[in-house]
Amino acid sequence: MNRVKERHILIIQTAFIGDSILATSLIEEVKRRQPNTKIHFLIRKGNEAIARNNPNIFKLWIWDKSGFKYLKLFKLAFSMRAFFFESVLNIHRHASSGWVTAIVKAKNKVGFDKNPLSFFFNKKVPHHIPHMKEGRALHEVQRNYQLLAKVTEEKLIPEDKSLKPALYFTDQEVEKVNSICTDKEYLVMVPASVWFTKQWPKEKWQQLVGELCGKYHIYLTGAPGEKDFCDEITGNNSNCTNLCGKVSLTESALLMKNASRVFVNDSSALHLASAVNAKTTAIFNSTLPEFGYYPLADDSIVIETRPDCKPCGLHGHRSCPKGHYKCAMDIEIESVVKTI
Repeated sequence: MNRVKERHILIIQTAFIGDSILATSLIEEVKRRQPNTKIHFLIRKGNEAIARNNPNIFKLWIWDKSGFKYLKLFKLAFSMRAFFFESVLNIHRHASSGWVTAIVKAKNKVGFDKNPLSFFFNKKVPHHIPHMKEGRALHEVQRNYQLLAKVTEEKLIPEDKSLKPALYFTDQEVEKVNSICTDKEYLVMVPASVWFTKQWPKEKWQQLVGELCGKYHIYLTGAPGEKDFCDEITGNNSNCTNLCGKVSLTESALLMKNASRVFVNDSSALHLASAVNAKTTAIFNSTLPEFGYYPLADDSIVIETRPDCKPCGLHGHRSCPKGHYKCAMDIEIESVVKTI
């Protein structure tokens, strides 16, 4: 009887936090088009903060990738067999998510052709980076939307900024951020990145702070391990507050929401800013916006240079392969300041 009365859809994205944030766009679209559908969302442990408060998620499935991770994943997948899914929309392109898609019960099993287990899918979508369509590169949210379009048999892909990701906040999170930030005008900077070649150099951030701290209070956010890096950027500047490790991921997004401007690298922080439609300046060093991870905020600007060696890969590197890091060093402070 449940198969008749209720429609369930499973969305899978067990990659990194930025990918999970962007996957929330697909949740929003499914709910908008099929409001009575019960949406299940499978993500990796550590990323659940971006989905925990989402009222559009019926059930959140969390894969703990610490010890015996594949055993845990198979147990999760077999637990999911308690439901019959109208569709499984598998955004992830690794074999682990392919096994989940194969094991669960579903009418439509949809995923990207790059998944090594895509032969288990009955509907496949080509995956390209960059993915060019009608002379323009698709954003990741548009790439993901193609999975839903494969089920609904839609031909048109919506505009990128109409597919923004979404975050939801508790009253406690709002109260905490309001108690921390009492400034009417302030800036948010997220200087650090896991990858060296995605991170604008420390001395550039120091110069940017020096240019702007006289007019604005500046809040720096990031993971606890990035506190020392941000301390080096702010120095003894009394008009800067280092919040690394003091606010959660979602609280950082709330802080961004009302900022006069947010400055980020090509990183997960960029997607946080998109989710709250924050005024965003995104600094792209070794990577290209055409890869599909540019900002989606209504007021957003990409700053970059294009040396001959750019891009040096789809992802970041631990060091510049050429040794000069021109893609970052050639970005002028003035060009970033002018985006305010």
